[in-house]
Amino acid sequence: MASTREPTDQEIKETLALLNAMDSHRKFNQIEYFKPINQQRKAMFMSKTKREVCFFAGNRCGKSETGAFKAACHATGKYPDWWEGIRFDRPTKGWVAGTTGLDVRNIAQTKLCGQYGVTSAFGTGMIPKSDFADKPTLARGVTDAFDTLQVKHYTRGVYDGISTIAFKSYEQGRKKFQGEQLDWGWADEEPPMTEDNDVYTEFLTRIVGSGCMFITFTPMDGQTKLTDRFIKHSSDDRGYVLLDLTDPEITWWTDEEKRKMIEAYPEWQRKARVNGLPLLGSGAVFPFDENIIKEMPLDYIPNHWPSLWSIDFGIGHPFAAVMNLHDRDTDTIHVTHVIRMADADLLYKVRAMRAIGAEVPVAWPHDGHQRQEASGGQDLALLYRKEGLRMLPDHATFEAGGYSTEAGVAEMISRMKSNRYKVASHLSEYFEEFRGYHRKGGLIVKERDDIMSAARVGVMAIRQARLVPLGGPSYRKPNMRTTAEGTHDDSDDPWAVSKFD
Repeated sequence: MASTREPTDQEIKETLALLNAMDSHRKFNQIEYFKPINQQRKAMFMSKTKREVCFFAGNRCGKSETGAFKAACHATGKYPDWWEGIRFDRPTKGWVAGTTGLDVRNIAQTKLCGQYGVTSAFGTGMIPKSDFADKPTLARGVTDAFDTLQVKHYTRGVYDGISTIAFKSYEQGRKKFQGEQLDWGWADEEPPMTEDNDVYTEFLTRIVGSGCMFITFTPMDGQTKLTDRFIKHSSDDRGYVLLDLTDPEITWWTDEEKRKMIEAYPEWQRKARVNGLPLLGSGAVFPFDENIIKEMPLDYIPNHWPSLWSIDFGIGHPFAAVMNLHDRDTDTIHVTHVIRMADADLLYKVRAMRAIGAEVPVAWPHDGHQRQEASGGQDLALLYRKEGLRMLPDHATFEAGGYSTEAGVAEMISRMKSNRYKVASHLSEYFEEFRGYHRKGGLIVKERDDIMSAARVGVMAIRQARLVPLGGPSYRKPNMRTTAEGTHDDSDDPWAVSKFD
C-alpha cells in the first residue's frame, strides 16, 4: 500500500530545493534543452559539407533560435549527442551580425545571452551562464549592447581555452567587416550585397579553413543578389534550407494561432512571411501556392481534346513555347510540355516543337509582326511558318478582341483559382518562372517571364486549339483525321489543318 504519511518539513524543503535547482539549471543552460525540428537540424548540419548555408524561414519559425544554438555550440564545444554538423575541437573565433546595432542587441544578443538590460537574466540564452569566462565588453552607441563575449570552450568535455564572439551590424558598412580571420559567422537577417556596400562578401572572406557562414532570415526584400546566390546559383560549397510556418513539426504555435498569424499578413507578403520564399517586388503576380495548378503528367490524352502551341518569340530574351491541351467538357487547359531556348537558331526552335506536335496550330503574340532586317524585312511569324510550323494567320487576341497583358494574367488567375488550368508537375522551368513572376510599383516585371508570356498567349487563344495528331512529322498521313467518335467534326472549320498549308 502507498504510504499516507505526511511529508516532513525537511522533506518538503529538500523537494523544493531540488525543483528550484532543476529550474535554475534549465534557466541557465538552455543549450541542453533545445530540441530542433527536422528543417532546423538540416540547416545546421549542412555546414558539414557546405561553406555557406542560408536558412530561409517564415516569421516566428525559430530561425534566430537555430542560429543562436549553432553559434553557442561552436563557441562552447558543447555539441549534443545528436549533432551531425561541423565540429571544432579547439576554441573558436566567430562574428554575429545583424541589420543595426539595436537589432543585434534585441535579437541575436538576447538569444545568446538572455534579456538585455536585466542583470538577473544574463546567462539565460543559449550560452550557459557558467561558460562566460568574463563580463562582456560593451559596445558604443546602443545601451546594454555587447561588443565581445569571451566563452569557455570544451573539447569532448575537457576545457581547452577561450572562444570569442564579436557583434557587428551591417549599418557599420563593409570596412567594419575587414581584418580578422574567423572560424564561423552568423548573419541574422540579410546582409547587403551591393556594389557600394558588399558586406556579405567581406564577411564571408573572413571565414578561413573549414569554417562556415550561417545566414538566417525571412526574405522580405525579394529577389536580391544574395537570395539568387543560393536559390539560382547553388554550388557544392553553398546550400539553403526552407522552413514554412505551416510545417506540422512547428508545435510551439497551435493551428489556430498559425491561422491567425497567416491571415494577419497581406496576401502578397505571405510567400515570405509564411513560406520563407523571397518576396517578389511589390507582390507576386500569382499570389497562391503553385500546388493548386500542379497535376501528375498525363499518361492518357483523350483523342477529343484539341491542342494548341503558344509561343513567345524571344526578341532580346529566351524563346519559349507551351503545349496546351483543352478539355472542352470542363473548359480546362492542361499544359503538358514547355520549351525555353536562349540564343538558339530558329531552326532548332522549330525542330523542338515539331518533335512534340508537328501538326498543332501555333498561337503567337503581336510582336510577331516585328520585321527583322537580317531576314529581308519578313515578319517573324512568316519565318516560322516557312520552317514548317502551323502558325495561325494572325496574332493572338481575346475572342472579343484585344491582347492586354493584364487581361491575359487576369484570365490565367481566374482559371487557376477555379481549377481550370493545370500544369504537369515535372515542368520545373514553368514553375521556376511561376514563382518569380512579380510586380514592382504595380507593374509586372518583364524579366525571366518567357514561359509565362507564352502561357498567357495560350490562354487568350485557346478557342483556336484544334483536333490534330500529336507527335513529330512522321505521324502525318494523307487525309488523316483525328476527330474522336462522338465529337464534332472540324473538317468544315475555316481553321482546320488545311488552312495552314
